Amino acid sequence: MSETTTAWPEGRVVALAGGVGGAKLAHGLLLAGLDDRLDVVVNTADDFQLYGLHISPDLDTVMYTLAGIANPATGWGILGDTAATLGMIGRYGRSTWFWLGDRDLATHILRTERLRAGTRLTEVTAELATALGVTARILPMCDEPVATLVETPAGLLEFQDYFVRRRQQDTVLGIRFEGVEHARMTQEVERALAEATAIILCPSNPLVSIGPILAVPGFRERLRAAEVPVVAVSPIVGGQALKGPADRMLASLGHEVSPLGVARLYQDFLDGILIDQLDDELAPAIAEMGIAVQVADTVMRTDDDRRRVARAVLDLARGLVEARRR
Repeated sequence: MSETTTAWPEGRVVALAGGVGGAKLAHGLLLAGLDDRLDVVVNTADDFQLYGLHISPDLDTVMYTLAGIANPATGWGILGDTAATLGMIGRYGRSTWFWLGDRDLATHILRTERLRAGTRLTEVTAELATALGVTARILPMCDEPVATLVETPAGLLEFQDYFVRRRQQDTVLGIRFEGVEHARMTQEVERALAEATAIILCPSNPLVSIGPILAVPGFRERLRAAEVPVVAVSPIVGGQALKGPADRMLASLGHEVSPLGVARLYQDFLDGILIDQLDDELAPAIAEMGIAVQVADTVMRTDDDRRRVARAVLDLARGLVEARRR
């Protein structure tokens, strides 16, 4: 999975991720040669219970992608998976609004079994990822339950209700992270941040994928105090999100739908940002905020694209390291 020469020889890298965009860049970082020197801190605020099982959509999307078994057509789920179990659930008259493949269900069954036995989510995730041959460390943002709730004209919706069942059609008026005040950074996340030589915010939804991670008490403060480069890849390209409702969420909540709007959300800790060539005219305005900007083709359709974007953001981080040394 790695190359003989690495794009980042300086040490470990931490990536903050959620959703398909985050998983793609995390995969690109592996392809760029980081392998077991990559720690991926993943959003867990969209975890939920279904059919008595603990479902962790973002953890699984990252895990399946790094294991090389993700469905490339969707970016989530397992390639070639079947849905016989879900079909039978439907025959019993239960709603099947959330698609779960048969092999995917094995992940949820084993995760739920281990959690009920008292094992931490962080430990369960490590067990599953190791079994699938993932070399990077996949770290839940916390072990405590946190739930994203979406305020809409139809009322307060659980995230998967808004995102999957209602197909992101509701206007987002506000976002809450229920229980986050009781969450704590795990020792594994603390250690990853302490060992990091660069921290990368993947092109994930800044409000509901990266936002919950930053809301864990003490996390944002750690980024502000970081002595290593903190850089991001913009999830907005040419005024649109490449996948998901990030553009509509940003607009309805009063944020500019552009890399500049994303940079403003991260302004208190961000050192640099990689933006797409379609948005190069915004580079001067972002630079005026004291944030270094690099322009590249950031769309990731193929593995080569993922590697290229990973190398570009690592180059941005390296440039910041070299600037600090001068």
